[in-house]
Amino acid sequence: MSGANARPTVLVVEDDAVIRCAAVELIVEAGFTVREATNGNEAIRMLDQEQETGGTVCVVVTDIDMPLGIDGIKLAACIDRRWPRIGIVITSGKVRPSPGDIPTDGLFIRKPYTEECLVAAIRSVMP
Repeated sequence: MSGANARPTVLVVEDDAVIRCAAVELIVEAGFTVREATNGNEAIRMLDQEQETGGTVCVVVTDIDMPLGIDGIKLAACIDRRWPRIGIVITSGKVRPSPGDIPTDGLFIRKPYTEECLVAAIRSVMP
């Protein structure tokens, strides 16, 4: 696929398989390419690999409450520092971020979100 016809890539980081699959389906139906990670550590490894291979992830959608030490807030801060051109959408149905937890150009949306809300959030943080 040529660069002109390439679909933007979104990385979905969600430990709950049902929620992750539903989000992936919504995002694919909206015309994006999707990659998946089950936790923050996996997401960082994927983004490192993407950078080495000229990857195309333009937005990360991440849950806040995840296992293995790197929650969505820490992941967003890492992405903002290491890959500032990647847009960030943070989601949660349990935790509400404190002021300063979300990078300046990032967004928070509450679960459960609608397809329209998720897609609008992704589009609004795209570089």
